[in-house]
Amino acid sequence: MKRSLFLILAGCELVLLAVLISCEPGTPMPSPTPVLPTHTSSPVPLVPSPSATPEGATIRGTVINANSEPVPGATVRIQATENKTLSASNGSFTLFGLRAEETVVVTAWFAGYYVGWAEAVPGSAPVTITLKPYYTTDNPDYTWFSHEGAQGSLSCSHCMPSYNEWIHDAHSQSVVNPRFLTMYNGTDIHGNQSPLTRYGFSREYGRFPLRPDPNQPYYGPGYKLDFPETAGNCATCHVPAMTARPGLAYAADPNLADGIELEGVFCEFCHKIGEVTLNPETGLPYPNMPGVLSLRLYRPDPEQQLFFGNFDDVTRRVSYNSLYEQSQYCAPCHFGVFWDTIVYNSFGEWLASPYSDSQTGKTCQNCHMPTVDYDYFVYPEKGGLIRDRSRIFSHRMPGASDEKLLQNTADLDVTVKRDGGLITVSVSVFNANAGHDIPTDSPLRQILLSVKALDKDGKPIPLKTGLLLPDWTGDYNNTPGIYFAKILEELWTEVSPSGSYWMQTRIIEDTRLPALETRNTEFVFEYTEDSIVTIDVSLIFRRAFFDIMQQKGWNTPDILMEQKIIELP
Repeated sequence: MKRSLFLILAGCELVLLAVLISCEPGTPMPSPTPVLPTHTSSPVPLVPSPSATPEGATIRGTVINANSEPVPGATVRIQATENKTLSASNGSFTLFGLRAEETVVVTAWFAGYYVGWAEAVPGSAPVTITLKPYYTTDNPDYTWFSHEGAQGSLSCSHCMPSYNEWIHDAHSQSVVNPRFLTMYNGTDIHGNQSPLTRYGFSREYGRFPLRPDPNQPYYGPGYKLDFPETAGNCATCHVPAMTARPGLAYAADPNLADGIELEGVFCEFCHKIGEVTLNPETGLPYPNMPGVLSLRLYRPDPEQQLFFGNFDDVTRRVSYNSLYEQSQYCAPCHFGVFWDTIVYNSFGEWLASPYSDSQTGKTCQNCHMPTVDYDYFVYPEKGGLIRDRSRIFSHRMPGASDEKLLQNTADLDVTVKRDGGLITVSVSVFNANAGHDIPTDSPLRQILLSVKALDKDGKPIPLKTGLLLPDWTGDYNNTPGIYFAKILEELWTEVSPSGSYWMQTRIIEDTRLPALETRNTEFVFEYTEDSIVTIDVSLIFRRAFFDIMQQKGWNTPDILMEQKIIELP
């Protein structure tokens, strides 16, 4: 695409999920806040099991609320199986196909309630399951969870394998990521800071920024160089625990993060998200509501607790929420507008692509939270149940640094024709598996298509017709190839390509490859000798522009996505 939870209690089974991140400074403005409906009374199935039939023993019962009133339409199931039904208008239910005298756990769930449950023996007296409504207010003074002496997400590690996945994921590093911090502060990785931005003055326009002084040491751009007296809104995605406090959305400096705030997008924060606010006309977040500003949290008072997840049969302070398997969950931090220029937009790109078709498409989670190779999401020794592993999702959340994911993103097709002294290389790049443009989100990213023709001694053969890569590609400058990138230009300084998207910028070029689209290009080399020629076509992912990586001192290697090597006799 045109490219930033866990919590456990003994015996608690929560599936975990995390939000994708971006830095989005700006100026808050009031706006409507319609809420995306997130609950359904027909949750995604859990573990497949033999179809229940009227044969075998049965369990009968009734689902009621705290006022002893029937709850119709509740999902009732034998825990961790696909043997389920819906309660009738009077709250009654019957589950078939059970073994006589085998005690089982029957669960019930309905929107707005905690999951209820009861132990039952098939063929015995009917059971009653009482559903308790969960609270509908949010407590900004809530102290994030701790368990068995462990604070924050570490408390999840006692019971949940997903913790060890999350700890290696970019979401857990969103506050301390050196690329983020050096871009925010205008420093290199050693802490050297570029000079503050200089300004000129015009009678017509007032104060305006100037280019960096070439006679001064320069360690790359930074938000704090341009706006040293403000914090911006980067923290609304990168430090959600800080910006979820009243009045801090545009006043939270990531450098001041402390305690659990340093965990970035952490387990409990994600599993407290109950709703996402989107513009009903566009399906996108409101431009002035990045990150936590578009999230509805359900933080409790001390006597209560609540976690949302994608199972409807977890029996301890949990409620099912279909949002956790919808791309809309990711939207607030994967759509960012600065000075009316859309910079981050992987969610919008997905929304505009065939992948957003609910019948034939895929969600963000399908690709970025793949299924695991084990069959529990709470360790069995901690009371975890065996489940269908196709319903348990990894919290490693592969993204822009994941070599395997990138190598599965695009298909590269190359054909070569030699006709006398001319060698024609036809290249096709197909965005086969990304549900958004490639690359997406950060405007620093680019994908380079490098096309080399080498003689028998490994020396480059001259290009007769075709495109050359531009100066900003650094070590690929002036070599045959094309690029896929969103190129920003700063309006006042005309610096381009720019990574300072918090400044006033415009998009001067967008050559990224949308989902399921193909780009064809051709290169003709001139070579008259009758000897072996090697054609090397490579698709290379690069995290940031060459100059910025040098200025910042980032050691972020390129990732080879695809390569075709063809020898001509």
